[in-house]
Amino acid sequence: MPERDQTRINDRIRVPEVRLIGEDGKQIGVIKTSEALSYAQERDLDLVEVAPESRPPVCRVLDYSKYKYEQAQKQKAARKHQQQITIREIKFRPKIAQADYDTKKGHVERFLRARDKVKVTIMFRGREVTHPERGVALLERLAGELTEVAVVEQTPLQDGRNMTMMLAPSKAILASEEEHAGPAHADAGEKKLRRQQREAVAAEASPSLAPPAQS
Repeated sequence: MPERDQTRINDRIRVPEVRLIGEDGKQIGVIKTSEALSYAQERDLDLVEVAPESRPPVCRVLDYSKYKYEQAQKQKAARKHQQQITIREIKFRPKIAQADYDTKKGHVERFLRARDKVKVTIMFRGREVTHPERGVALLERLAGELTEVAVVEQTPLQDGRNMTMMLAPSKAILASEEEHAGPAHADAGEKKLRRQQREAVAAEASPSLAPPAQS
């Protein structure tokens, strides 16, 4: 459940005087709260307490609804780019048949195109472990054939009877994701924009409103 917005604005500011910062970011000085509120109202803006711990508290003049909407959009964009990393694993044998190799390589490519990382594991059995070079050759072959969609994040590493290599999506794959994440619906219309703004303003998460450094 989102935290209630504790930011005091307009009539919720009950102290007798405040240090006022104008809509242009410049300090106006310490004035009575009633005068600061009138200053904001004359400009169809809000008086927002941004540093309640100061003496007197610092208040800024701004469009609070617009500010909260912009902050919500920034948070939404940040979450959009914080994609959870999924690691898939595909297992090979050193003497894998060509048909099986092609099938497994197709799975690796599909995962990479979905922007997942892939842990490729070579499983050695019996005396196969005495020929690790075969595993290295197989992994290097796979990486070489997938250079368009993959980068080697971890080179072949022997771990007991297994050898692993980590592949990550290539820059080309990640770049294509950013293009698709662009403004696909930039022309959605003013009505949708207003609806989104109302939803963002209704959100109860408190934004960070740091005041500018006092001179």
